[in-house]
Amino acid sequence: MATGGEPRAAAEGGEKRAALLREITEEGGFAFVASAEKAAADGDLRAAEAAREMAWEQLHACPRSEVGRAWRDAYALACLHVAALRVAGGGDGRRAALRALDMGLIMGGDLLRAELEEAIARVVADRSRGCGGGGGDGAGENGADVEKWMEGLTRNRDLADVLKVLPVKSLSCKQIERRSCISLEAFIRDYFLCESPVILSGCIDHWPARTKWKDIRYLERIAEDRTVPVEIKELREDIMVPEYCNAGGGQLQKLNAWFGPDGTVTPLHHDLYHNLFAQVLGRKYFRLYSATISNDLYPHRETMLSNISQVDLDNINVNEFPRTGDVEFMDGILEEDVRNPRKT
Repeated sequence: MATGGEPRAAAEGGEKRAALLREITEEGGFAFVASAEKAAADGDLRAAEAAREMAWEQLHACPRSEVGRAWRDAYALACLHVAALRVAGGGDGRRAALRALDMGLIMGGDLLRAELEEAIARVVADRSRGCGGGGGDGAGENGADVEKWMEGLTRNRDLADVLKVLPVKSLSCKQIERRSCISLEAFIRDYFLCESPVILSGCIDHWPARTKWKDIRYLERIAEDRTVPVEIKELREDIMVPEYCNAGGGQLQKLNAWFGPDGTVTPLHHDLYHNLFAQVLGRKYFRLYSATISNDLYPHRETMLSNISQVDLDNINVNEFPRTGDVEFMDGILEEDVRNPRKT
C-alpha cells in the first residue's frame, strides 16, 4: 500500500532548498543561486562546481564562528548537486561524488545533513555492488599489503627497540599507574576527582574493533574512499563508549578516531576537557606533565595555538627552552585505555 512518504519527503526537501536559495538571494548571493539553479535544472556540472566554489569562498571569508548558517547550508546543497552529477557521469564519478558528499558533511550546515547521509549510503551501496562487496581497487587483496599491515601492528615489541625512537629520559621517571577493569566508583574516587591519570587495562577487549580493525581489507571495504573527519557508521559500531565517560556527569563532548602510520607523533599539548584515550591497535607512548608547570613547556603565544608547546621533545633546544629539560613528568606505553585529565 502506498503511503505517500517518498513524495512528501521529496516535497519537503524541495521546499527547504527553495527557502535556502531565497535566503542566499537576500544575502546578495545572486551568482550562487543562478549557478545552483542551472545545475539542478540542466544537469550542468560546471555550474554545480562553480556554485560549490562560491560557497567555499564564503566559508573562508571570515572566522568559522562568524560564517552565516545559510552559507554553510548553501555549501552542502552545492555538494549534493556535484555528487549527483558526478555519479551520473559514470567512470570514476562515484569516488569524486563520495568526496563531495563527505566535504558537505564536514563543512556544511545541518539543513541538508540527512540528505547528505542518505546520498552517501546510496553511493557506498552502489560501489559495493559494483566491486562484488570488496573495496576500491582491491589493494588489500594483495598478500604483501596485508603482510605489511600486520607487521606494522607488531613492530617494536622489544623495549630496547622502543627506547631508540622515544625522547630522552623516556620510561626512566615516574610511570603512569596501571589498573585492570576497576569499577566506575573506584575510577571516580581514585582518579577522576583528584585529576590523576591512569592506564586502564582490559576494559576495551570486548570491542569488535580490536579484531575487525586488524584486517586491512575490512577497513578498505568500509572506508577506503571516505574523506575524514566524518562519522563512518560501520566503524562507529565497532567501538563502545566506556562507562568511565559517565564520571563527569555531563554529555560526551567529543568522540574521535585516528588512523596513523608507524611513527606518528602528536606535538606536546593539552586539551580543555577530560580525555579518555583508547589504543585499539598497536602501541602509543604517552608523556604527561602537570598543568602547574605549563609555562616551563613554553606554550605558543598565539591564542589559536596557546594549548600547544613550542618544544620538540625529540630535539629540545636547550638555549631557547632552558627550563624544559629538568621538568618532571610521568609516562607509559599504551595498548589499552588511558585517562588523561584536562590541561595535562
